Amino acid sequence: MNDALAGLLVLLDLERIEQDIFRGQSRSAVIPRVFGGQVAAQALVAAGRTVPDDRHTHSLHAYFLRPGDPGAPIVYTVDRIRDGRSFTTRRVVAVQHGQPIFHLSASFQTWEEGLDHQEPMPPAPDPETLATGEEMVPRYAAAFTDEGVADRLLEARAAVDLRYVHEPPYATRGTPREPRSQVWFRTNGKLGDVDPLTHVCLTTYVSDMTLLDSVLLAHGRGGWTTGDITGASLDHAMWFHRPLRADDWLLYDQHSPSASGGRGLGQGRIYTRDGKLAVTVIQEGVMRVPR
Repeated sequence: MNDALAGLLVLLDLERIEQDIFRGQSRSAVIPRVFGGQVAAQALVAAGRTVPDDRHTHSLHAYFLRPGDPGAPIVYTVDRIRDGRSFTTRRVVAVQHGQPIFHLSASFQTWEEGLDHQEPMPPAPDPETLATGEEMVPRYAAAFTDEGVADRLLEARAAVDLRYVHEPPYATRGTPREPRSQVWFRTNGKLGDVDPLTHVCLTTYVSDMTLLDSVLLAHGRGGWTTGDITGASLDHAMWFHRPLRADDWLLYDQHSPSASGGRGLGQGRIYTRDGKLAVTVIQEGVMRVPR
């Protein structure tokens, strides 16, 4: 386990300050606001700590309301909406400086048998054959808005081994492509015997990193790294279908069905390396062309 992953686990280890109130620390993202995946993962940690151990996350629905301040802690208040025989529902509000910045609803379920089918895993090369971020990002440093972007990007993703199957948007700026993208990812180190919630929260953290890439690809835009798009996540939804481990390779297959009205929609499916569909993700974000 590298230092960045150890630091991320500390970031997700919230302080309980009342029965259903937690406090999490923040850190800067590549741009000067809190990374949305961090807030979503911390909110899910807060919700999960009020739920019995035999109930596992099966879905979350979230809205990003205001940019987070990386220089201030975030307080998470959990409402115990429902405790049923099979399902538990929690609502979490993240607050900074007296204002809500994020809202999460999460549902948890006891395990039970039932119908079972899935869409098959799409073709993808072996992750071990692909370039690492440390190998890929410096190749395109000349396309970035300033010399520090490459270092900030690598630092922000240092806890995760994330490998693009095809070139990322910033590498093919100016050339529209099919609005599809694939990445393999896993944590940069083994997690050992941690609880299933940790794996789910780490996957939630990573799920916000690349999902809107497919929107950029459709229009030949490089994204925030090249300065030809400004934007932010608006909402985020995930459905957890089957168990996963965040320290094993996961394929994130992503596409964009639509962009309009200054917004872009991304859809993703996360598969385990042996082909099981583990998670479905949908996100919409503001996507504005600078004037």
